[in-house]
Amino acid sequence: MMQVRILLFATLKELAGTNRLTLTMPIETATVTDVRQALIAQYPNMAANVEAAISAVNQEYAFPGDTVKDGDEVAFFPPVSGGSGDEYPVIFKLAAEPIDTDELIKAITIPATGAVCVFSGMVRGETDQDGKLLQTQHLEYEAYEPMALVKMQQVADEIREQWPLVQGIAIVQRVGKLEVGQNTILIACSSGHRDQGCFEAARYGIDRLKEIVPVWKKEVGKDGASWVEGHYLPTPDDTQS
Repeated sequence: MMQVRILLFATLKELAGTNRLTLTMPIETATVTDVRQALIAQYPNMAANVEAAISAVNQEYAFPGDTVKDGDEVAFFPPVSGGSGDEYPVIFKLAAEPIDTDELIKAITIPATGAVCVFSGMVRGETDQDGKLLQTQHLEYEAYEPMALVKMQQVADEIREQWPLVQGIAIVQRVGKLEVGQNTILIACSSGHRDQGCFEAARYGIDRLKEIVPVWKKEVGKDGASWVEGHYLPTPDDTQS
């Protein structure tokens, strides 16, 4: 017999009516596929969502044949809508409070910094979707927090590897309820000069975050609420070496 701790996020959490549960399986070791099928057997109403869900074991992306042992933590979630130990500052965090852009810029600059590129995401109140104007009242963000922080560090490490002249890196994601016009995420990269990768690194940072950092948003409007799920499915290359 083995017990596995299950974490559920976004749509899966709502379908199950809980964000965590324990599965007891009549075997000593299992694969991710085994756990997925056991979860479907217990919650047949969300079979399609579980089948399509991304999985993680102990806060790292996992794949069908990967081993799951007694006591492991297995998370299922839809596609998602740190420092490398050198002398340059790196900040990555989930924030329940508004982001202070000036403070973050100050934190990632050093005496040799001459340029900082900042990407700031905002809560959009209106979206043109196929000719129809959709109105958003607010967004609700949630994250698989321990894994999100690990993956933010991975994004920072990837930036550092591709743009070695980038100095400081900041990745901050808001969580909780956010009103129209509020900042949702900030990614900032500093460098000695503007042509040393800070623009490209910031752009890569936001694109990569949308792929591998487990954060989701629920859009709430006059006509109801729905989770916004992405389309990117992680591969073994997205795991940390």
